[in-house]
Amino acid sequence: MILHPQVECMSRDEKEELQLHRLKQTVKSVYENVPFYKHAFDEKEIHPSTIESLEDLQRLPFTVKKDLRDHYPFGLFAVPNDHLVRLHASSGTSGKPTVVGYTEGDIERWSNMVARSIAIAGGEPGHVLHNAYGYGLFTGGLGLHNGSERLGMITVPVSGGNTERQILLIEDFKPQVICGTPSYILTIAEKMEEMGKDPKATSIEFGIFGAEPWSEEMRATLEEKLGIKAMDIYGLSEVMGPGVAMECHEAQDGLHIMDDHFIAEIINPDTLEPMPDGQYGELVFTSLTKEAFPIIRYRTGDIASINRVPCSCGRTSIRMSRVKGRIDDMIIVRGVNVFPSEIENCLLSIEDIVPHYQVHILTEGLKEHIELHVEMTEQLYAVTNGDENHEASHLLKKTITKKIKDTCLVSMNIKVYPPKGIPRSEGKAIRVVRQIQKKMGV
Repeated sequence: MILHPQVECMSRDEKEELQLHRLKQTVKSVYENVPFYKHAFDEKEIHPSTIESLEDLQRLPFTVKKDLRDHYPFGLFAVPNDHLVRLHASSGTSGKPTVVGYTEGDIERWSNMVARSIAIAGGEPGHVLHNAYGYGLFTGGLGLHNGSERLGMITVPVSGGNTERQILLIEDFKPQVICGTPSYILTIAEKMEEMGKDPKATSIEFGIFGAEPWSEEMRATLEEKLGIKAMDIYGLSEVMGPGVAMECHEAQDGLHIMDDHFIAEIINPDTLEPMPDGQYGELVFTSLTKEAFPIIRYRTGDIASINRVPCSCGRTSIRMSRVKGRIDDMIIVRGVNVFPSEIENCLLSIEDIVPHYQVHILTEGLKEHIELHVEMTEQLYAVTNGDENHEASHLLKKTITKKIKDTCLVSMNIKVYPPKGIPRSEGKAIRVVRQIQKKMGV
């Protein structure tokens, strides 16, 4: 096993020298092997030989998800199919899936990156890792699995769902680390409580959570319920999979980007101009070591910021903030932009509701009607018996309305559900539900 931890403590000059060397190799590879990039570079009069500094990255064209779908399935691959050992793909819920490929070398590097990530989060050789990410075309399950084995951990490939069985295996196998979406791990903790078990009494010490935006308030909830340290992991299949960036257990202050393998940028999604460090914008990645599916300036659609100040843990890698939300999940309420994670931060600070919610956007013609669906606790339900007209229900709605107005600067209708009234997630939580209502007679 080779983790190269010294890379995480390189000086900035050393890291940039390594990045430039690898960027030149990547640009040469896509120019020679991917017709899409050759055409895009030629249009901008860019040749690989003209890439002389990291600043030249700004001259390169962006890649967007539509480009992947337009060249479905293998049109952006830089190697022939007989060099591939694996394919992954997105769900394709809004069109054709985005397909990515891996060579044997890609899998090796990816496994090392995830092993480094798990170690950054507190995992050690010999620990047991309970992997509740979904397996299959989604990169989460197999990505964490390979990295866990590479680190020398005992890996439990549970996948998502079958919550009572998850609890049985946690009790019997006694893992130190659990991985999954934060919403599903919260579901596991709630199920334990329903069964009369104490989630804090398990062997789990560290949680590695990702695949959906989640807030600091959700972190506090998970840590309190399970008695663990909760760390954020970032990745997406188009760039590699989980392990592109990882939050350290020492500081829990931003995610360390594997910047020996990727260059991160933050741009204004409207003007496409670079944003200063510390300001939020769209996250853009360029891969530096991928063979099968190298990607240039990929616009992720995720909103985050980056920080170049070395972390108190001693690592010098560039850090990104936790993802604030996705551009396509942003809600516009009377001209004010709001992300679900900002709503989550408000809700989890309010008593009498549980950490499950949905924003329903109902569109009728040119009009939009926005409802915030929340769920009351068992204790409040015992008082109100689920009656929305009960004085306690009215007070809860007023509290939520004021908190959202004061913090997010918007107002929306609040609908309070009884316990278990909001659908639970066994994977990525669905936070925004969009519905189109037809007018009568249409």
